[in-house]
Amino acid sequence: MRNLSLKHIETLRAIAAAGSLVQAAAALNMTPAALTARVKGLEDAVGLTLFDRTSTGMRLTKTGEAALEASRGVERAMRDFTDTMLAIRTGEGGRLSVGAVSTAKYFAPRLIAAFVASQPKIDLRFQIGNRDATIESLRSGEIEIALSGRPPRDMAVEKFPLGPHPYVLIAAPEHRFAGAKRLTRADLAGEAFLFREIGSGTRSLFDDFIGDIRIKAVQMSMELGSNETIKQAVMAGIGIALISAHTVAAEVESGRLVCLDVEELPIIRYWYVINRTDRILSPAARAFRDFAVGQGSKYLPRVAGLDPAASFELLSPGQETASESWGKPDASARGHAAVKTVYPNGSPS
Repeated sequence: MRNLSLKHIETLRAIAAAGSLVQAAAALNMTPAALTARVKGLEDAVGLTLFDRTSTGMRLTKTGEAALEASRGVERAMRDFTDTMLAIRTGEGGRLSVGAVSTAKYFAPRLIAAFVASQPKIDLRFQIGNRDATIESLRSGEIEIALSGRPPRDMAVEKFPLGPHPYVLIAAPEHRFAGAKRLTRADLAGEAFLFREIGSGTRSLFDDFIGDIRIKAVQMSMELGSNETIKQAVMAGIGIALISAHTVAAEVESGRLVCLDVEELPIIRYWYVINRTDRILSPAARAFRDFAVGQGSKYLPRVAGLDPAASFELLSPGQETASESWGKPDASARGHAAVKTVYPNGSPS
């Protein structure tokens, strides 16, 4: 194993990506003969066959697939080393990957743009996906920072509050409850509700909010898979819906939707900046986390008639720990203002 080198790792990844020794050689600016010799050196060093040679090219064996997965850790380590050295040398720069859940698309691009403007030498890569995909990217190391309202429970993460995330009940402007004041949940009995699929965070909130209020049985089948679809259905007058206020700010402002005045609403949750506690953050990631925690709330959509900031109580660093975490906290985060969060039914999930 002593003869292994980073060039061998490069060879493994290049052939796995290209599926052909000739194409991999071209990508590495090598001759096929030279790359063949390097492949032989790699397999001799590990004492295992990593590739199947076929008439259509080269493909990884099961052992090769395990080697490829292990190589990703080497790549991350080299990237972290390079980024750290660059940041130490210049005081800025480096590479950063940030992921955000799909609902965050209503503010995250503006937050990212503002950060990039303040740190123009940082190579920032940004991706938006559903919650499962975003959390999996955080788990695999594909991203260092995640923006989400629901931190994962099955890995050690640290979460820092970015800002309040209110949920409201929306209706079409023509709805009989539009303009009504101080509605109770009992007033909603018999209404046609539109809601997300079972398992989504919004669906859990809806179930907790509606409680034992009876809904027409026929309406229970009206589950929709995206916030955009729900908005369109509500605007069409099909029903009313509990939804993130940040997803409907534009429609409420333009008068295409209204927020109903109902007891116990809005429900206030929070957006979080999340990172793993078992990996050291790169300087670029720490810079982004500081920026998002300190400046992020100003990029959240504002909904007419709502003042979510009233429920967002900032504490001084001496009053409460700077973050809430499952796992060992990151000492580099100390000194941030913390947030006293109040969850419906005492649950943050």
